[in-house]
Amino acid sequence: MEPNTLLDSILDEAGMSHAGLAVRINEAGRARGLALRYEHTAVARWLKGQRPRGQVPDLICAVLGKRLHRTLTLDDIGLGTPGHPATSLSGFVERATALWRSDEQQRPHVIGAPAVTGTPAVIPVWEWENPPEDSDVSRRGLTRVGQADIEMLRAARAHYEQMYRKAGGVATRARVVGFLNAEAAPLLRGGYSDATGRQLHRATGGLAAVAGICAYDSDAHGLAQRYFHQALRLAKASGDRGLGAYVIALLVNQSLYLKEYRQAVAFAESAVRAARAEVTPALAADLHAMQAKAYARLGDGAGALACIRRAEAAAERIRRGAEPDETGYVQPGLVNVQVAEALLSLGDLAAAREHATAAVGTPAHDRGRVHRLAMLTHIELRQGDADQAVATAVEMAQRARGMESRRLRDRLRSVREHLTESRCAATSEAAELIDGALRVPL
Repeated sequence: MEPNTLLDSILDEAGMSHAGLAVRINEAGRARGLALRYEHTAVARWLKGQRPRGQVPDLICAVLGKRLHRTLTLDDIGLGTPGHPATSLSGFVERATALWRSDEQQRPHVIGAPAVTGTPAVIPVWEWENPPEDSDVSRRGLTRVGQADIEMLRAARAHYEQMYRKAGGVATRARVVGFLNAEAAPLLRGGYSDATGRQLHRATGGLAAVAGICAYDSDAHGLAQRYFHQALRLAKASGDRGLGAYVIALLVNQSLYLKEYRQAVAFAESAVRAARAEVTPALAADLHAMQAKAYARLGDGAGALACIRRAEAAAERIRRGAEPDETGYVQPGLVNVQVAEALLSLGDLAAAREHATAAVGTPAHDRGRVHRLAMLTHIELRQGDADQAVATAVEMAQRARGMESRRLRDRLRSVREHLTESRCAATSEAAELIDGALRVPL
């Protein structure tokens, strides 16, 4: 079940508590000859995604509509026909902005929602890849959106991406979500031409993707997935296939973390197939490298090696300055560390260390460097080179200082576990340094 952020938003707008809605639903039911005995716990279940039975959805519309002095439909409160949500772009915008608001208010049923799997996880990717396209995204609204507004959104995306790289997703998430609520939401509801609207949806899609990255980095995987799906819908509205392929790369990365390896392979193939010429060399390199990791985890050595070759070939075609802002994360050495991870899964330690060493020897932002050092530490320990592993782990722990990231903490714990398993006295220094970093709560 997905949280009903629209009902949550309407309830908040009406200034009505869970208990207050339950009481009014019971009263409205009695007027129709229904014996209802709902309490606040039932409303909480509806907000978590449970659909109320019988006439209750209509009663909710009536009660909240009367309070707000306007007519509400089932789609307005997120209770339209199951499996057939409103597909209009304006309906999507209302759902998206309702999620941002619920996230900013730290609603537990939104933040704690699990990631969906199976068909619900695949449908947004399928809808992005297939018709119909948005023929006209213009909108009438009170606030006229101009080029300065779009430039502000683009600048914000770059700002929050850099903050994420330096401070981590836990520290950055509230900032980017607050910006989406305060700045992006009013613009999406404003007035704009088709041409301006496509730029607006592209810029907002980039911001939603960063919000998803920060949620992923904070262990809020259901929330991250919903932001990625939003970014994918915004990318479709923008007409920018390359942006959509970038968002799918984020979904591929999350699929790998969630151990959905076949899904990771399928999503990557979808991105390359649908975006075609709009998949830049940097993005192609990352997609193929992640596919290699998925194949390696599935035990398909031939598939992994074929993807490694494609990733390396694409990496050689990368030209700085010719890539969009979003693919700036594909820095020199990224493919090396991805390939090292795939080779490590395949048991080729010598080749894995060669790639990991090359990755560490290439300049990278602090966050990327921590991941590269963690991978090299694992390989050095697997090869029995404890002294070098300690030096690498010490640098990794020092680089991770000041970052608030669940994913980096995963890396630190994993390295510490491997250091302990090595039973080498020299590893105690690095283990103690990592313990110090882990003591500070996020």
